[in-house]
Amino acid sequence: MKPYLTIKESGNYTQIIKKSRFITHLARIHDEDEAKAIIDRISHEHAKANHNVFAYVLGNENQIQRASDNGEPSGTAGSPTLEGLLQHELRDTLAVTTRYFGGIKLGAGGLIRAYAGNVNAAIETIGIVARIKQKAVTFEIPYADLDPLQHFLETHNLTIATIDYGVAVKLTLHLDADQLDKNLALIKDFLHGQFDPQIGTSQYREVPYATSEVHKP
Repeated sequence: MKPYLTIKESGNYTQIIKKSRFITHLARIHDEDEAKAIIDRISHEHAKANHNVFAYVLGNENQIQRASDNGEPSGTAGSPTLEGLLQHELRDTLAVTTRYFGGIKLGAGGLIRAYAGNVNAAIETIGIVARIKQKAVTFEIPYADLDPLQHFLETHNLTIATIDYGVAVKLTLHLDADQLDKNLALIKDFLHGQFDPQIGTSQYREVPYATSEVHKP
C-alpha cells in the first residue's frame, strides 16, 4: 500500500528567473470548493501579477486532477505544475504559482522548466509528511510484564503512547491500521493470551517523509 503523502504545511517559495518573479503557494485541500476558494484568494492578493497558474490533486488515488495555464502558452505552466505534484505522489494538495513578468521572455521550454522547477523547489523546501492511519489500542498488564513487554515492543518498532500506573499498568499504543491484526496477534502471543485490548477509533499520525524516498522502487 502506498503511503498517504501530502505537504507538511501550507507555505510558499519564491524564485527570480530572468527577472520574472515566481511565487509558488502550496496548501492542503479537502475538496474542490476549498481549492477554488484558495485560488481566488491568491489571485485577488496578487491581482497585479501577470499569471496565477494552478494545479491540484484530490482523492485517495488522485481521481481529481485539475490544472490551468492562466494565460501562459498552452501546456507550459499548469501541466508542469501538476506533474510536480504527481511526481512527488502528493494527495489532496494545491499549488498556485504567481508570476510577475520581468520583461524577458522565457520561451516554451523556459516556462516549463521555470514552473516545474519552482513547484519542485517549493515541495522540497516546505517538506512532505506521510499520514499514517492508526488505531489506539489500550490494555492492562501486571507490573511484572512491563519491562519485558517494553523490550518486545521496541524490537518490533512499536511505540507506547501512554502508561498509566494503577492497580495494574494501563498501556495505550497507536498501531498502524493496515497492520493491526498482525500486531495484536504478536502482543497476545507474547502475553500468553492474557490480553484484552480496547480498540479506539482511527486517527492519522504524521511523520516526516524525505523527498528522496518518493522515487525509490
